[in-house]
Amino acid sequence: MAESKAKRKQRALEIVKLLAKAYPDAECALHQHSAFELLVATILSAQATDEKVNEVTDDLFKTHNRPEHFATEDPAKLEQVLRPTGFFRNKTKSVIGASKMLLEDFGGEVPRTMEELIRLPGVSRKTASVVLGVSFGIAEGVVVDTHVARIAVRLGLSPVQTTKTVSAEKIEKDLMELLPREEWINFSHRIIWHGRRVCTARKPLHDQCVLEALCPKIGTPEQRRL
Repeated sequence: MAESKAKRKQRALEIVKLLAKAYPDAECALHQHSAFELLVATILSAQATDEKVNEVTDDLFKTHNRPEHFATEDPAKLEQVLRPTGFFRNKTKSVIGASKMLLEDFGGEVPRTMEELIRLPGVSRKTASVVLGVSFGIAEGVVVDTHVARIAVRLGLSPVQTTKTVSAEKIEKDLMELLPREEWINFSHRIIWHGRRVCTARKPLHDQCVLEALCPKIGTPEQRRL
């Protein structure tokens, strides 16, 4: 028998409390000093690890930290800098395109609404949510990366069988319905930290998990493979 939404919501609130206690200092892992730098770093993070992105941007942002720095950059030169992050040609187009649009349509400043942000090349709802939440403290959605998606399913917060058959948007919608809006930003940071340290993809450390008592996926071998 499927768990009712009311029960999932109550369990979600308990999970929020436990995560807050376990990871009180959880924050975005991408290195950045401004909304624009975070925008660029988040665009580069698609299909790349935060560590790899940080390796690239730690040097890049020393000379390129405003839209005008990228808008006039030679694409071929920037491609070589972004190559380690993968999909570097598309990312180069996105970063340059987003920088030009910021200068032309937003006075060189990163906008503070979801609707405006997703107009920028290379900016998805996830990217916009990261920027809004981290840089401006605006909760417009729940950031769903691979860690959040996997663990949301494991915890039964999104009533789907596997992340392979459902979109991140569906999981985000489920989480937004369960979690208090004031927890949307921190919840993602804390789940990501938990996913990297304990609830890993290949071998979750069940004996170290603060959420073990609330996890319905600790059972059959099939459930453990989620």
